[in-house]
Amino acid sequence: MLVVWAVSTLTMLLLAGLLPDFQLQSADGDSFTRTALTAATAAGAFGLLGALVWPLIVRALLLVPALLLGLLVFFLNGSLLLVALWLIPDGRGAAAPETAVVVAAVMSAVASATSTALAVRDDDAYRRRLYRLTGRTRPRDPGDTAGSVPGTVFLQLDGVGHHVLRGAVADGLMPTVAGWLEAGHRLTPWRTDWSSQTGASQLGILHGSNEDVPAFRWYEKDTGRLMVANRPASAVELQRRAVRRTGDGGLLTVDGASRGNLFSGGADQLALVLSMAARRGRRNRSRAGYFAYFSDPANAVRTAGSLVAECVREVYQSTRARLRRETPRVSRGGTYPFVRAFATVVERDVVVSAVMGDMLAGRTAVYADLVAYDEVAHHSGPHGRDTDQVLARLDRAIALIATVAEHAPRPYRIVLLSDHGQSPGETFESAYGLTLKDLVRAGCGLPVPRRVRRTRSGSEARDAARDALRSALHRPVDESGETARELPARPSEPVVLASGNLGLVSFPDVPHRMTREEIDRRHPALLRTLAHHPGVGFVLVASAEHGSVVLARDGVEVPVAELADDGPLAVFGRGAARAVRRTDGFPHVADIMVNSMYDPATGSVHAFEEQIGSHGGLGGEQSHAFLLSPPDLSPPVGTGEELVGAEQVHRVLRRWLRESSGPQVPLGPAASVEISPSGRETESILPVEGSIAPDKNH
Repeated sequence: MLVVWAVSTLTMLLLAGLLPDFQLQSADGDSFTRTALTAATAAGAFGLLGALVWPLIVRALLLVPALLLGLLVFFLNGSLLLVALWLIPDGRGAAAPETAVVVAAVMSAVASATSTALAVRDDDAYRRRLYRLTGRTRPRDPGDTAGSVPGTVFLQLDGVGHHVLRGAVADGLMPTVAGWLEAGHRLTPWRTDWSSQTGASQLGILHGSNEDVPAFRWYEKDTGRLMVANRPASAVELQRRAVRRTGDGGLLTVDGASRGNLFSGGADQLALVLSMAARRGRRNRSRAGYFAYFSDPANAVRTAGSLVAECVREVYQSTRARLRRETPRVSRGGTYPFVRAFATVVERDVVVSAVMGDMLAGRTAVYADLVAYDEVAHHSGPHGRDTDQVLARLDRAIALIATVAEHAPRPYRIVLLSDHGQSPGETFESAYGLTLKDLVRAGCGLPVPRRVRRTRSGSEARDAARDALRSALHRPVDESGETARELPARPSEPVVLASGNLGLVSFPDVPHRMTREEIDRRHPALLRTLAHHPGVGFVLVASAEHGSVVLARDGVEVPVAELADDGPLAVFGRGAARAVRRTDGFPHVADIMVNSMYDPATGSVHAFEEQIGSHGGLGGEQSHAFLLSPPDLSPPVGTGEELVGAEQVHRVLRRWLRESSGPQVPLGPAASVEISPSGRETESILPVEGSIAPDKNH
């Protein structure tokens, strides 16, 4: 009401300036403040008369012919304006009758548009409007669905770790989730794989296999391809490999919908699915969710207001962090406010709307990803006021979906889960003055920027490289005793990639995975430089003598086959050895895998990219996700057992779908990959036609 009043006041001031027969000042003239108060009084009186008197006038004129009533509306509305002006003290308001009709019409239109814009941002008004559009104005009668098969909605809260969720519930930020826990929902923690990021986790959850996904970014020597999980061409290739490996279309193959995900999960109903964005052709529906949502003007208004508010909120929060000199801190300028607003507003609104539509359509299984928290936590940190606000808004979205489920034609079970958590900490570059790439180049004896040479880490690495090179030049025999493989005479520069606090180093001129012995011959100081650096927790590298080894500070070396959850990996907690051993067996594991340090006292890691909330490797909250399920579903694991890895989560979700909807029909092995007459595999495993559009840098 206050906003509508303010807008109406501004409109009246504008009209008074434009229309000569409409005035809001005395004959002697008034100050702007006095004129504004007069406009506010007139606007308030006009609005009050419209609210109190207009319904009585309409009721009295019900018997008047429709055409005559339409003409009377303008006259009566103008009359109400004249009455409002008459109520202004000292006779400052005046208008000709014909002008009063025009002013009243404009005022009514502006007030209506403003109140509508505000109403569509209100969840209750939005939900009621959705019910009217779908014809489901009343909640579902439980008796109407007795014996009907329930549907299942999986809502992924991207990046919300088990610890963060429990803290948000305890602090009252997520009352909907708190209510579910009080009603008997099970909160089950699960431990991610070494690659604790959405690409690996969601591929495993939706398609049952995340084999050979060593990180968020990695270099593949056999194809010369840089894989990045959130690029369309990479996503479609990862999905193809998973389907080929499992012979199964995915979790959502039977009457499923995939919303806002990296992968389709085998669903036929798709919106904002990244693996579909790599397809060309008329049936490309990766962006269909945007068009379906924004084709409704009310939705556009609802989201536009929130979008602007989120951009302003981010500018305010980042400015506050700079003024208070909060640490750790990363740059949040440029286009980031718009990137954040897209993730926290546009993506959220479109995905939530699609999920509600799926439920009202009665679909069997829906999987949706809400990325808001993950995006904000990367730049603001996983704990604090910025992310608290995001968690509260996510809870509102969950409550909206749960309420809409009551109007769906079938009952729904809503499962909340996350794909990973986030660990806080200062970036590697901020802590040591150089990036991982700089450190690798210095350890290889390659040129580095002057700023790097001035740092302690950079100078030590360069000195070690020079000393090691002099020593190698005087070494008569290869100390490893192995049969040395031919290495290129002119080695190329290493490819250094970052995935949160996990770094990958590859030498693209060597077609195989290099061994420790080969790396030592080429760059004698590199492995020692990395393993002994205070910002590095451990290094994984292949070995001709030991298979593969983990290197850590103080000269610690442990063969991977002998790894246990003590020794160099003890600080990373239970399951670290298993995770490292599994990744070591991937065909596309990097020549050198570098995991940052982890401080258990503070829970902090050092990201190798510009993030103060990161995930992708081992260490802290990033490895601990959650699964929240209603009590009528079977327990995820037995008493005393642990839920480990995204592939096991997939098996749990499949079991729940079988409990709800009967046996799922997977894509058979023969149908999962078709072979063309030329011998090449076709792309029939995804429910779209057209060729793949490659990434620009592939």
